[in-house]
Amino acid sequence: MPSFDIVSKVDAQALDNAVNVTSKEITNRFDFKGSHVVMDLNKKDFKINIETEDEMKMRQLCDVLISRAHKQGIDPLAFDLSKEGAQSGKAWKKEVPVRNGLAQDDAKKVVKLIKDSGLKVQASINDDLVRVTGKKIDDLQAVIQLCKTSNLQLPLQFVNMRS
Repeated sequence: MPSFDIVSKVDAQALDNAVNVTSKEITNRFDFKGSHVVMDLNKKDFKINIETEDEMKMRQLCDVLISRAHKQGIDPLAFDLSKEGAQSGKAWKKEVPVRNGLAQDDAKKVVKLIKDSGLKVQASINDDLVRVTGKKIDDLQAVIQLCKTSNLQLPLQFVNMRS
């Protein structure tokens, strides 16, 4: 039976490249000349620690990071920018977690969406991925289109297609 997997993974090397390119761009920008800016990627926890002089530069740095990451092939939804930065002394600090892996409740949302669609496929949760199987490849492609067009607010990738 044809099947594929729905995952939400971020390539660690692409993320590292995006952080490095952002750091280089910030050092060359006129509005950041002489400013205190620190960007550190924790590869183990998939978190980016940002430290700037003020809140405006923090927002600009986050915008540059998202645009550079998008050019590296990382979905902007992978960055959790919901938490506000906090002032610590003279510097603003912010921790930006990067979503890597499909959380259990997010996987349940995807499965519910697929089951409610009425397509003749089976969706099952396996650790941090959702496996979708069906009799026809056309049904599987319909599931991919459904997931892309629905507003799940998740960075999804479709891998491991087998016929």
